[in-house]
Amino acid sequence: MKKTLKIVRMSDAVPMPKYDLKGDAGFGLYVNERLTVNSMERASINTGFKMEIPVGCVAIIYERSGLSFKHGIITYGNVIDSGYRGEIHVGVFNLGKEPYTFEPGHKVAQMVIHNYEEMKFKEVKDGELAKSDRGERGFGSTGK
Repeated sequence: MKKTLKIVRMSDAVPMPKYDLKGDAGFGLYVNERLTVNSMERASINTGFKMEIPVGCVAIIYERSGLSFKHGIITYGNVIDSGYRGEIHVGVFNLGKEPYTFEPGHKVAQMVIHNYEEMKFKEVKDGELAKSDRGERGFGSTGK
């Protein structure tokens, strides 16, 4: 059964979010203001939306592949919990060599709504964690 994502559109400059193609996991988020982000600079982009994310879900904002591959625009810090009711912002970082200008109504990122399980926490002593094939081998331990 599909859950409902309630959306307040705060500006006529942005269209309602939608899935572009059948089977897409993410739907587009749009820019509500003109903003230039210089090379190696970060910014918070206003989307012009407030949302009520269903309890038991979290919204994760991901970059758009075209913006990241062509212009070096990546997203960061974009976890939206179900209790948040303010305007949705998209954190972006310009890794490209040129400034990039966002225009009102253009797509800036995509949002995916994920179900999650709430965890309970139990403190244990070192050595009480289940053994695994990987163990404590960290970054790069599985090869190139």
